[in-house]
Amino acid sequence: MTSALTTRIDARIDAAGLAARPRVTGRVDGIVGLSVTTRGVPGTVGDLVLLGEGPATVPAEIVAIDADRLSCLPLGPLTGIGAGTTVVSTGVPLRIPVGDALRGRVLDGLGRPMDGGPSLAGLPAVPVDAQAPNALERQLITESLPLGVRALDTMTTAGRGQRLGIFAGSGVGKSSLLSMITRGTEAEISVICLVGERGREVREFLERDLGPGGLARSVVVVATSDQPPMVRLRACFVATRIAEWFRDQGSDVLLMMDSLTRAAMAQREVGLAAGEPPATRGYPPSTFAMLPRLLERAGPGRIGSITGLYTVLVDGDDHNEPIADAARSILDGHVVLDRRLATAGHFPTIDVLESVSRVAGAVTSREQRTMATTLRRMMAAHRDVRELIEIGAYVPGTNPDADLARTLWPRIEAFLRQDMDERCSSDDAWRMLTDLLPEAPA
Repeated sequence: MTSALTTRIDARIDAAGLAARPRVTGRVDGIVGLSVTTRGVPGTVGDLVLLGEGPATVPAEIVAIDADRLSCLPLGPLTGIGAGTTVVSTGVPLRIPVGDALRGRVLDGLGRPMDGGPSLAGLPAVPVDAQAPNALERQLITESLPLGVRALDTMTTAGRGQRLGIFAGSGVGKSSLLSMITRGTEAEISVICLVGERGREVREFLERDLGPGGLARSVVVVATSDQPPMVRLRACFVATRIAEWFRDQGSDVLLMMDSLTRAAMAQREVGLAAGEPPATRGYPPSTFAMLPRLLERAGPGRIGSITGLYTVLVDGDDHNEPIADAARSILDGHVVLDRRLATAGHFPTIDVLESVSRVAGAVTSREQRTMATTLRRMMAAHRDVRELIEIGAYVPGTNPDADLARTLWPRIEAFLRQDMDERCSSDDAWRMLTDLLPEAPA
């Protein structure tokens, strides 16, 4: 029996069980800030309840329990909801549709279509929450995943199933880099999650950056900044669950999330509304528990893989702020974008010397590693003497690597620059690097 058939059978069994479930109702007891307190309905953390009846029904998720009182966070506007409003228990967590029909679709943070396309009602539905693959059952990362960006494919090589963070301040080019990767990657399908984005930027990303070709082999999940915090937070898990479904069918999936920081901010709002104490920079403990729970679900499975690219919006360009520091400790590598490169018109704004891929050694050949190390050594030497060169105090011959870097510097910069519309395969990138270093010592 195929996994797709098994999923459909399980979905029908679940639907039959829900239809036979008795209707249990309660009342809204109070509303404080983002939190709605209810009485009279049973439930567990993560279950959905329905606030109100008829067309004005608002779903809400249970986030805390105190005796017979449930603290719920709404997944929609609370207009018209007040004390005494009827609450209906569903007894189940949020479920989303999955299947090949999701290719080319744009979904909201709860997995509902928002692109005006066909209904997804006929697809099997699965719970959003799932367990990460067993650590001992994961495949080893042994193959590279070309991303179509020279600076990444050669200097920070990604592997199939790796989780890579893209760290930068605001306005440094994170979203542009993601759109460039989407169009240039060799992954079979991309799942893109836009969390907390400006509403204006969503359509621009879909039509200008992603384009019809990129959208056709992608699934896009969108939760704009005006959405309730639970919707923004759930969007991350919805996108991850969709990526898991494709992985379990044997596909190599590229999961891109912009941004992990806004997901953490949404979790902060959820945690504080549930009564958690603020800890590091106002983030409650649940935020730092949520990050590994989300990130560990990506990676290789028994079959297929999820390569995760997560942007991290560093606060005030401080790469050691709490969310950036926690994410860097969980992820398998990090790409740092430099504001100075952005202001100089250098795109992509990747700071090669500060970027690291922890699996590069397992997915590149010895010759490739030698070339990448040589270029890094030359760039590091040039950085060390740059100020001396600018004031005319550097004596040629002092540092052979710096001398060679000075000679090749215009070509090095040209190699690391790449226009957004330029396509470059991994083989071409390594060939260009080989041509760049004819005189470099091995």
